[in-house]
Amino acid sequence: MNDENSRDEMLFPALEKLSADFLNLHWSHYDILVDGHTECVQRWLGEADEEVMVCVLSHDNISERFHRQDYFFINYAYRGSYDAVSYKFDNKITVCEGDCYIGQPFSGYAIHAPNPESQVIIGVLIQKQTFYRSFLPLITADADLLRFFIDSRTNDFSDEFIHLHIGKSGAVQRILELMVIEYANKNEDTQNILKPLAVSLLMYIARECRANKRDGGQTAPLSAQIVAFMKSRMDAVSLSDIARHFGYHANYISSLLHKETGRTFSQILLSLRMERAVLLMQGTTLSLDEIAAMIGYGDTSNFYKAFRAHFGTSPREYGSGRK
Repeated sequence: MNDENSRDEMLFPALEKLSADFLNLHWSHYDILVDGHTECVQRWLGEADEEVMVCVLSHDNISERFHRQDYFFINYAYRGSYDAVSYKFDNKITVCEGDCYIGQPFSGYAIHAPNPESQVIIGVLIQKQTFYRSFLPLITADADLLRFFIDSRTNDFSDEFIHLHIGKSGAVQRILELMVIEYANKNEDTQNILKPLAVSLLMYIARECRANKRDGGQTAPLSAQIVAFMKSRMDAVSLSDIARHFGYHANYISSLLHKETGRTFSQILLSLRMERAVLLMQGTTLSLDEIAAMIGYGDTSNFYKAFRAHFGTSPREYGSGRK
């Protein structure tokens, strides 16, 4: 209880400080031409040497024009609700207290809070290259989440977003509160503290996304569950791992996969790895060595051989048009 009281004593002044600082951030925009009309793009709001920043929007400064931005962001409705507007789909949604709204670079976005009640939004902003280099490898197990985060590399004006109910208690809110306290009381090692906290935040959000997906869908056939399991562990998965997880003999798993998919375990795993490799090659600036390690090839030469056998060309030739 004492620790909780001590945290609260630091939290409320930190929220107030970052809210007051919000209007004095590095507001800088540039205009771009999209489909014959001019749109506004918001530059990075933090210091040049910051890779992660935290901002707090309170009820008296929540009013934005529609804009795009050149960074990733996670906005959490800490108190009260607000409206979020995206451009491409003319999509207006209400982000309720305890919800997260997650956006990519260049995604169209605007916040409106028409209600007179007190609202507080905690925003975590992440530089693009920091995200691709440091954070992206940690979420590659979730193919849907991976596609969301790298779509901005292949579609500069993607308007996708994630709207996720997290709730007012639990790890996500605690992590955000720690980030608010740390950022409001900056020190020379603040970035070294914020980055692992941001990684933890993303991992918990990924867990919530998976839980929402499970809760909203019907039970898939066993073969589909096995393939999904392989996708989440393609860097190191074996038939024996699958057998232990699902409670069947490895021979039964092998036979089932071949019967229902027409492919062997090895063929499915190779296909999943090659699909993930192409996704990462096209959507990130990761090196081929890094990509090979992320999908389960400790020896890069084995990755090259597998890639050539699968696609009939080398990774470098295939990826010669990478952004």
